Amino acid sequence: MTSGSGSGPVGVALVGAGVISTQYLTALSTFPDVRVLSVADLDVDRARVQAEAHGVPHAGDVASALAIPEVEIVINLTIPAAHAEIASAALEAGKHVYGEKPLALAPSDGAKILAQAQSRGLRVGSAPDTFLGAGLQSAARALASGLIGEPVSVVAVTQGPGPESWHPSPEFLFQYGGGPLFDIGPYYLTALVALFGPVERVAASARQARSHRVIGSGPKAGTEFAVEVPTHVHALLDFASGPSTSATFSFDSSVPRRMIEITGTEGTLSLPDPNTFEGPLQVRAFGDEEWRDLPVAGTTAGRGIGVLDMARGIRTGAPHRASGELAQHVLELMATVTDSAERHGFVELESRAPEVATLPEDWDPVAATLT
Repeated sequence: MTSGSGSGPVGVALVGAGVISTQYLTALSTFPDVRVLSVADLDVDRARVQAEAHGVPHAGDVASALAIPEVEIVINLTIPAAHAEIASAALEAGKHVYGEKPLALAPSDGAKILAQAQSRGLRVGSAPDTFLGAGLQSAARALASGLIGEPVSVVAVTQGPGPESWHPSPEFLFQYGGGPLFDIGPYYLTALVALFGPVERVAASARQARSHRVIGSGPKAGTEFAVEVPTHVHALLDFASGPSTSATFSFDSSVPRRMIEITGTEGTLSLPDPNTFEGPLQVRAFGDEEWRDLPVAGTTAGRGIGVLDMARGIRTGAPHRASGELAQHVLELMATVTDSAERHGFVELESRAPEVATLPEDWDPVAATLT
């Protein structure tokens, strides 16, 4: 981990001006401890539109963003197939890098990114950072308090009809590095690994409901495209700390469901959708006939709080929570789930995830802490 360096707000550049960039730019513009200095994209005009909309002083291609001396963190919002290439280029330019999920397409590429960063004394961070939001942080505190006793098992489900109905360019979400496991799975798996630590072994099955899908909105509406990955994945996960998990990731259901339920020796905890930063958080003890709402405390500032936590860590020397090591374990976990589905048996994992500290309840993203 790098020691503290520099002073004042941390300069950042966004690479990738697609759909998700608006959420990042909206949140980051409210954080006084970071300064968004550039938006870059292969389509420079698209980068310029986003920069102008959010008051960012520079827009251009990737090389021009990496050449800005004041940029310390590159936020990599490109498609999954470009994650490793852009991360490596940023590290080569002497920049810390924080990327959208997944860290890379393959664990071997993720390991190369981490090794490159370590050799240069730089940091790697990765989405999702939703586990740092009020809902999941409150869940972590509830588990630590012993509210439901010792955790025994987890049921995690994310299912729906798939993103092609609303996303204007959904093809990449059905290519290698996409699908429900790699697209939505990181929210669920990162939350669980942050709560329980590393997974030791998995068993899985997978299938693909349809070989082609049709874009439902935007200028390409009505266009058919090929599906290259499984669109329904079911996995059994054994955590080193004890709990076992049944997890379902599907783009094949007409019924949307988003849930994580953790059953312990004294009751069950119902977590909020891990693709959000809010509640509700509920508990049901043995003998209770209804769920009981629990208080939720923490930030709901949105995507980018992981970048902010990393920026503050760069200045203070403290470890950041949405780390590359955490993302690498989740990446290996997803790759192992895929491998297990092909092998039809349990497969062991090699990597181990770092312990993730909970955020203080009063952690404030809009407070200026770096001077």
